[in-house]
Amino acid sequence: MSEEQEKQRVPGRYGIDEIKTNKLEPWPNPHPESDYVVHFEIPEFTCLCPRSGFPDFATFVIDYVPDASVVELKSLKLYINGYRDRQISHESSVNTVLNDLVALLSPRWMRVVGDFTVRGNIKTIVFAEHAKEGYTGPRPEYRRYMQQV
Repeated sequence: MSEEQEKQRVPGRYGIDEIKTNKLEPWPNPHPESDYVVHFEIPEFTCLCPRSGFPDFATFVIDYVPDASVVELKSLKLYINGYRDRQISHESSVNTVLNDLVALLSPRWMRVVGDFTVRGNIKTIVFAEHAKEGYTGPRPEYRRYMQQV
């Protein structure tokens, strides 16, 4: 049996390997002439508190106006899943996601919001935004379309 076939037989191994080897991937924007907004909601974001090691849960909302590239969705999913075992603060996780996506895509405008579940009786929502110099296109208000049950 080949090494690849063996990996696929080990329960849970495929996803772990996919996350570990993933790289965010840009794709050509099919309509670079337009200022249109791409909206992502990621309701199962998890990371670990850098102080306690306890899990933090959030919905991440990413809105952006692409320029030459858009992000490939599977690579985004695996990138986000890579935070699951990472000890990182609320503020740093939101800003890191923004910085990584801006470095990859050079969007005209982007906002990343981490809407964290209540922990210790405190609700935390972190907003981070980027705009190219001179950008005057759409910047929609923060909104979640999918509400957590």
